[in-house]
Amino acid sequence: MTSFLRFFSQPAAATALYLILILCVALLLNRFLRAMTDLLVRPAATGARVAQQREQQTRNLAQVLYTAVSIAVWVIAILTALDKVGVNPAPALLIGGLCAVAVGFGAQNLIRDVLAGFFIVLEDQFVVGDTIQLGETTGRVEHLTLRRTVVRDPRGALVSVANGEIRSVANLSRDWSQAFVDVAVSPGTAMEKAMQALEAAAANLRSDTAWSQALVDGPRVLGVQGLEAAAFTVRMQVRTAPTRQEEVARELRRRIQLEFQRQGITMPAAPGAEAVEFSSADSKDA
Repeated sequence: MTSFLRFFSQPAAATALYLILILCVALLLNRFLRAMTDLLVRPAATGARVAQQREQQTRNLAQVLYTAVSIAVWVIAILTALDKVGVNPAPALLIGGLCAVAVGFGAQNLIRDVLAGFFIVLEDQFVVGDTIQLGETTGRVEHLTLRRTVVRDPRGALVSVANGEIRSVANLSRDWSQAFVDVAVSPGTAMEKAMQALEAAAANLRSDTAWSQALVDGPRVLGVQGLEAAAFTVRMQVRTAPTRQEEVARELRRRIQLEFQRQGITMPAAPGAEAVEFSSADSKDA
Protein backbone atom coordinates (compact mmCIF):
# COMPACT_ATOMS: atom_id res chain seq x y z
CA MET A 1 0.00 0.00 0.00
CA THR A 2 2.87 2.35 0.84
CA SER A 3 4.57 1.71 -2.50
CA PHE A 4 1.24 2.34 -4.26
CA LEU A 5 0.84 5.76 -2.62
CA ARG A 6 4.50 6.58 -3.29
CA PHE A 7 3.94 5.90 -6.97
CA PHE A 8 1.00 8.31 -7.24
CA SER A 9 2.87 10.98 -5.29
CA GLN A 10 5.47 11.21 -8.03
CA PRO A 11 5.15 14.19 -10.43
CA ALA A 12 4.71 11.99 -13.53
CA ALA A 13 1.84 10.04 -12.00
CA ALA A 14 0.16 13.23 -10.78
CA THR A 15 0.47 14.71 -14.26
CA ALA A 16 -1.06 11.60 -15.81
CA LEU A 17 -4.00 11.78 -13.40
CA TYR A 18 -4.45 15.46 -14.22
CA LEU A 19 -4.49 14.70 -17.94
CA ILE A 20 -7.04 11.93 -17.42
CA LEU A 21 -9.18 14.38 -15.44
CA ILE A 22 -9.00 16.91 -18.29
CA LEU A 23 -10.04 14.20 -20.76
CA CYS A 24 -12.98 13.13 -18.60
CA VAL A 25 -14.18 16.72 -18.15
CA ALA A 26 -13.96 17.35 -21.90
CA LEU A 27 -15.95 14.17 -22.63
CA LEU A 28 -18.61 15.07 -20.07
CA LEU A 29 -18.92 18.59 -21.49
CA ASN A 30 -19.35 17.16 -24.98
CA ARG A 31 -22.08 14.82 -23.75
CA PHE A 32 -23.82 17.78 -22.10
CA LEU A 33 -23.49 19.87 -25.27
CA ARG A 34 -24.98 17.06 -27.35
CA ALA A 35 -27.98 16.85 -25.02
CA MET A 36 -28.49 20.62 -25.06
CA THR A 37 -28.22 21.03 -28.83
CA ASP A 38 -30.60 18.11 -29.36
CA LEU A 39 -33.22 20.21 -27.59
CA LEU A 40 -33.11 22.56 -30.58
CA VAL A 41 -34.41 19.82 -32.87
CA ARG A 42 -38.14 20.16 -33.53
CA PRO A 43 -39.51 16.72 -34.42
CA ALA A 44 -42.00 16.72 -37.28
CA ALA A 45 -45.52 16.80 -35.84
CA THR A 46 -46.91 15.32 -39.08
CA GLY A 47 -45.63 13.39 -42.04
CA ALA A 48 -45.97 16.44 -44.28
CA ARG A 49 -42.96 17.36 -46.37
CA VAL A 50 -42.77 20.87 -44.89
CA ALA A 51 -42.72 19.50 -41.34
CA GLN A 52 -39.97 17.05 -42.27
CA GLN A 53 -37.97 19.84 -43.91
CA ARG A 54 -38.30 21.91 -40.74
CA GLU A 55 -37.05 19.00 -38.63
CA GLN A 56 -34.09 18.41 -40.93
CA GLN A 57 -33.10 22.08 -40.84
CA THR A 58 -33.16 22.29 -37.05
CA ARG A 59 -31.23 19.01 -36.88
CA ASN A 60 -28.54 20.47 -39.17
CA LEU A 61 -28.48 23.64 -37.07
CA ALA A 62 -28.00 21.62 -33.88
CA GLN A 63 -25.16 19.67 -35.50
CA VAL A 64 -23.36 22.86 -36.61
CA LEU A 65 -23.74 24.41 -33.16
CA TYR A 66 -22.52 21.24 -31.43
CA THR A 67 -19.49 20.96 -33.72
CA ALA A 68 -18.45 24.60 -33.16
CA VAL A 69 -18.72 24.47 -29.37
CA SER A 70 -17.16 21.01 -29.19
CA ILE A 71 -14.10 22.24 -31.06
CA ALA A 72 -13.77 25.08 -28.57
CA VAL A 73 -13.97 22.62 -25.66
CA TRP A 74 -11.24 20.39 -27.09
CA VAL A 75 -8.99 23.35 -27.90
CA ILE A 76 -9.24 24.57 -24.29
CA ALA A 77 -8.61 21.04 -23.01
CA ILE A 78 -5.49 20.64 -25.17
CA LEU A 79 -4.07 24.02 -24.14
CA THR A 80 -4.67 23.18 -20.46
CA ALA A 81 -2.95 19.82 -20.92
CA LEU A 82 0.05 21.41 -22.66
CA ASP A 83 0.50 23.78 -19.75
CA LYS A 84 0.46 20.87 -17.30
CA VAL A 85 3.14 18.88 -19.15
CA GLY A 86 5.45 21.89 -19.24
CA VAL A 87 4.71 23.28 -22.73
CA ASN A 88 3.95 26.99 -22.71
CA PRO A 89 0.60 27.51 -24.53
CA ALA A 90 1.12 31.27 -24.88
CA PRO A 91 2.68 31.10 -28.39
CA ALA A 92 -0.15 28.85 -29.57
CA LEU A 93 -2.71 31.26 -28.09
CA LEU A 94 -0.99 34.22 -29.76
CA ILE A 95 -0.87 32.51 -33.14
CA GLY A 96 -4.47 31.35 -32.79
CA GLY A 97 -5.59 34.85 -31.80
CA LEU A 98 -3.86 36.41 -34.80
CA CYS A 99 -5.39 33.82 -37.12
CA ALA A 100 -8.83 34.45 -35.63
CA VAL A 101 -8.45 38.21 -36.15
CA ALA A 102 -7.31 37.71 -39.76
CA VAL A 103 -10.16 35.33 -40.51
CA GLY A 104 -12.62 37.66 -38.78
CA PHE A 105 -11.62 40.62 -40.96
CA GLY A 106 -11.56 38.56 -44.14
CA ALA A 107 -14.84 36.77 -43.54
CA GLN A 108 -17.03 39.42 -41.95
CA ASN A 109 -19.77 38.97 -44.54
CA LEU A 110 -19.61 35.19 -44.28
CA ILE A 111 -19.93 35.31 -40.49
CA ARG A 112 -22.84 37.76 -40.79
CA ASP A 113 -24.59 35.49 -43.31
CA VAL A 114 -24.12 32.39 -41.15
CA LEU A 115 -25.41 34.14 -38.02
CA ALA A 116 -28.45 35.41 -39.93
CA GLY A 117 -29.09 31.92 -41.31
CA PHE A 118 -28.79 30.51 -37.79
CA PHE A 119 -31.61 32.74 -36.57
CA ILE A 120 -33.75 32.11 -39.68
CA VAL A 121 -33.75 28.40 -38.85
CA LEU A 122 -33.91 28.82 -35.09
CA GLU A 123 -36.89 31.20 -35.27
CA ASP A 124 -38.57 29.13 -38.00
CA GLN A 125 -39.05 32.16 -40.26
CA PHE A 126 -39.41 29.97 -43.37
CA VAL A 127 -38.44 26.55 -44.70
CA VAL A 128 -37.88 24.97 -48.10
CA GLY A 129 -41.20 24.93 -49.94
CA ASP A 130 -42.56 28.16 -48.44
CA THR A 131 -43.47 31.07 -50.70
CA ILE A 132 -41.79 34.23 -49.42
CA GLN A 133 -41.18 37.84 -50.40
CA LEU A 134 -37.67 39.24 -49.96
CA GLY A 135 -37.70 42.88 -50.98
CA GLU A 136 -38.63 42.94 -54.68
CA THR A 137 -38.28 39.17 -55.03
CA THR A 138 -41.22 36.84 -54.48
CA GLY A 139 -41.06 33.10 -55.00
CA ARG A 140 -40.80 29.61 -53.62
CA VAL A 141 -37.83 28.68 -51.41
CA GLU A 142 -35.87 26.02 -53.29
CA HIS A 143 -32.82 25.79 -51.05
CA LEU A 144 -31.84 27.10 -47.62
CA THR A 145 -28.46 26.94 -45.91
CA LEU A 146 -26.92 28.93 -43.08
CA ARG A 147 -25.24 31.15 -45.69
CA ARG A 148 -27.86 31.76 -48.38
CA THR A 149 -31.50 31.41 -49.42
CA VAL A 150 -32.38 30.38 -52.97
CA VAL A 151 -35.81 31.42 -54.30
CA ARG A 152 -37.44 30.58 -57.64
CA ASP A 153 -39.30 33.68 -58.83
CA PRO A 154 -42.38 33.82 -61.12
CA ARG A 155 -40.12 33.94 -64.21
CA GLY A 156 -38.63 30.60 -63.21
CA ALA A 157 -35.27 32.17 -62.37
CA LEU A 158 -33.33 31.03 -59.30
CA VAL A 159 -32.50 34.03 -57.13
CA SER A 160 -29.78 33.54 -54.52
CA VAL A 161 -29.88 35.93 -51.55
CA ALA A 162 -27.23 36.06 -48.82
CA ASN A 163 -28.94 35.60 -45.45
CA GLY A 164 -27.10 38.62 -44.07
CA GLU A 165 -28.81 40.79 -46.71
CA ILE A 166 -32.31 39.81 -45.55
CA ARG A 167 -33.75 42.65 -43.47
CA SER A 168 -37.42 41.69 -43.67
CA VAL A 169 -39.24 38.68 -45.06
CA ALA A 170 -42.93 38.08 -45.76
CA ASN A 171 -43.93 34.42 -45.52
CA LEU A 172 -46.94 33.86 -47.79
CA SER A 173 -47.31 30.17 -46.92
CA ARG A 174 -48.32 30.35 -43.27
CA ASP A 175 -51.89 30.07 -41.99
CA TRP A 176 -53.77 31.83 -44.80
CA SER A 177 -53.55 34.21 -47.75
CA GLN A 178 -55.93 36.97 -48.78
CA ALA A 179 -57.24 38.53 -51.97
CA PHE A 180 -59.47 41.52 -52.76
CA VAL A 181 -61.68 41.59 -55.84
CA ASP A 182 -62.97 44.99 -56.99
CA VAL A 183 -66.07 44.82 -59.20
CA ALA A 184 -67.02 47.80 -61.37
CA VAL A 185 -70.75 48.12 -62.10
CA SER A 186 -72.58 50.49 -64.43
CA PRO A 187 -74.23 53.38 -62.54
CA GLY A 188 -77.51 52.52 -64.27
CA THR A 189 -77.71 49.30 -62.24
CA ALA A 190 -79.47 49.33 -58.90
CA MET A 191 -76.84 48.97 -56.18
CA GLU A 192 -78.91 46.45 -54.23
CA LYS A 193 -79.28 44.27 -57.30
CA ALA A 194 -75.51 44.31 -57.87
CA MET A 195 -74.91 43.43 -54.21
CA GLN A 196 -77.32 40.49 -54.42
CA ALA A 197 -75.60 39.22 -57.56
CA LEU A 198 -72.21 39.36 -55.84
CA GLU A 199 -73.57 37.54 -52.79
CA ALA A 200 -75.00 34.86 -55.09
CA ALA A 201 -71.65 34.41 -56.84
CA ALA A 202 -69.88 34.16 -53.48
CA ALA A 203 -72.39 31.60 -52.16
CA ASN A 204 -72.02 29.60 -55.35
CA LEU A 205 -68.26 29.42 -54.86
CA ARG A 206 -68.55 28.46 -51.18
CA SER A 207 -70.96 25.62 -51.96
CA ASP A 208 -68.70 24.12 -54.62
CA THR A 209 -66.84 21.19 -53.02
CA ALA A 210 -64.05 21.55 -55.57
CA TRP A 211 -63.22 24.98 -54.11
CA SER A 212 -64.49 24.90 -50.53
CA GLN A 213 -61.30 23.29 -49.22
CA ALA A 214 -59.29 26.23 -50.57
CA LEU A 215 -61.42 28.74 -48.67
CA VAL A 216 -60.67 29.86 -45.13
CA ASP A 217 -63.16 32.72 -44.89
CA GLY A 218 -65.56 34.32 -47.37
CA PRO A 219 -65.88 35.40 -50.07
CA ARG A 220 -67.71 38.31 -48.52
CA VAL A 221 -68.96 41.61 -49.89
CA LEU A 222 -67.30 44.47 -48.00
CA GLY A 223 -69.28 47.27 -49.62
CA VAL A 224 -68.89 50.14 -52.04
CA GLN A 225 -65.21 50.94 -52.56
CA GLY A 226 -65.57 53.87 -54.97
CA LEU A 227 -68.14 56.10 -56.67
CA GLU A 228 -67.47 57.60 -60.10
CA ALA A 229 -69.54 58.95 -62.95
CA ALA A 230 -68.71 55.95 -65.15
CA ALA A 231 -69.20 53.24 -62.53
CA PHE A 232 -69.37 52.39 -58.87
CA THR A 233 -66.96 49.83 -57.45
CA VAL A 234 -67.81 47.13 -54.93
CA ARG A 235 -65.01 45.33 -53.06
CA MET A 236 -65.04 41.67 -52.08
CA GLN A 237 -62.64 39.88 -49.75
CA VAL A 238 -61.66 36.23 -49.59
CA ARG A 239 -59.19 34.36 -47.37
CA THR A 240 -57.76 31.17 -48.76
CA ALA A 241 -55.36 28.38 -47.98
CA PRO A 242 -51.74 29.61 -48.28
CA THR A 243 -50.68 30.68 -51.80
CA ARG A 244 -54.08 29.86 -53.35
CA GLN A 245 -55.46 33.40 -53.33
CA GLU A 246 -54.76 34.08 -57.01
CA GLU A 247 -56.57 31.04 -58.39
CA VAL A 248 -59.50 31.49 -56.03
CA ALA A 249 -59.82 35.17 -57.01
CA ARG A 250 -59.79 34.26 -60.71
CA GLU A 251 -62.53 31.68 -60.17
CA LEU A 252 -64.56 34.20 -58.18
CA ARG A 253 -64.22 36.75 -60.96
CA ARG A 254 -65.43 34.19 -63.49
CA ARG A 255 -68.50 33.36 -61.41
CA ILE A 256 -69.29 37.04 -60.87
CA GLN A 257 -69.26 37.63 -64.61
CA LEU A 258 -71.58 34.65 -65.21
CA GLU A 259 -73.96 35.86 -62.48
CA PHE A 260 -74.00 39.37 -63.94
CA GLN A 261 -74.83 37.95 -67.35
CA ARG A 262 -77.59 35.79 -65.89
CA GLN A 263 -79.21 38.73 -64.10
CA GLY A 264 -78.69 41.16 -66.96
CA ILE A 265 -76.47 43.53 -65.04
CA THR A 266 -74.74 45.92 -67.44
CA MET A 267 -71.07 46.62 -67.49
CA PRO A 268 -69.38 50.05 -67.45
CA ALA A 269 -69.32 51.60 -70.89
CA ALA A 270 -66.45 54.00 -70.25
CA PRO A 271 -63.46 53.55 -72.60
CA GLY A 272 -60.93 51.15 -71.16
CA ALA A 273 -63.25 50.02 -68.36
CA GLU A 274 -63.67 46.32 -67.68
CA ALA A 275 -66.64 44.42 -66.41
CA VAL A 276 -64.67 43.13 -63.44
CA GLU A 277 -61.57 44.85 -62.23
CA PHE A 278 -59.35 42.55 -60.19
CA SER A 279 -56.66 43.34 -57.74
CA SER A 280 -55.20 41.09 -55.09
CA ALA A 281 -53.08 41.70 -52.06
CA ASP A 282 -51.38 38.99 -50.05
CA SER A 283 -51.47 39.80 -46.38
CA LYS A 284 -51.00 38.30 -42.96
CA ASP A 285 -52.03 39.49 -39.55
CA ALA A 286 -48.88 40.40 -37.71
